[in-house]
Amino acid sequence: MSTVLFLSKKNDPRCELALALLREHFPGVTAAMGEWGTPFPAHLLDWSGEFIISYLSRWVVPAPLLARAAGAAINFHPGPPEYPGFGCYNFALYENAAAYGVTCHHMQQRVDSGAIVAVRRFPIQPCGDVASLLEKTHDALLALFSEIISTIVRNDPLPVSSETWTRPPFRKTQLEELHRITPGMTREEIARRTRAVTMGKWRPFIELHGHRFIHD
Repeated sequence: MSTVLFLSKKNDPRCELALALLREHFPGVTAAMGEWGTPFPAHLLDWSGEFIISYLSRWVVPAPLLARAAGAAINFHPGPPEYPGFGCYNFALYENAAAYGVTCHHMQQRVDSGAIVAVRRFPIQPCGDVASLLEKTHDALLALFSEIISTIVRNDPLPVSSETWTRPPFRKTQLEELHRITPGMTREEIARRTRAVTMGKWRPFIELHGHRFIHD
């Protein structure tokens, strides 16, 4: 039976469901759940087995470890090929995208650049915000995860998608800049940025004379 290394997000109910699904089908599952800023677990660098599966993981998997997966090293990205990298939900809302989606792809050293396994898309509601898009995305990602794991369990080859990444991955600095409002922006631009980044404690901001003011 296949051995699996599962890398995911800490304290997330859907990530726990994904892990439970893996453990139903694979006796040898090694799991690590982390948060942003948590160092990659050093003890995993010596892991070897059949599959590395990254699901909303906060880590970039080191290239030498990727090479230790005899079957495949795949990632489940919470965005379609049009939105790789950080802040994918935010940039889709900022660009007023009509549709969004989720992607399963092979991992390479550069994030969100490997060959695509499968993509599933869905419409974005005109009144949709970050919270509603997150909810729909995470439901779609878990469904895609279940589909791909079923393929692996059947010992079928992973699908090969004809889709490709359409731009370089968005960076953290670009997402930070999307939060910024300046006095010279139009009302329309401010509204687009507010819709794109507002959720919970996250808000756009304006900086004046060295002071940062959070938009409410």
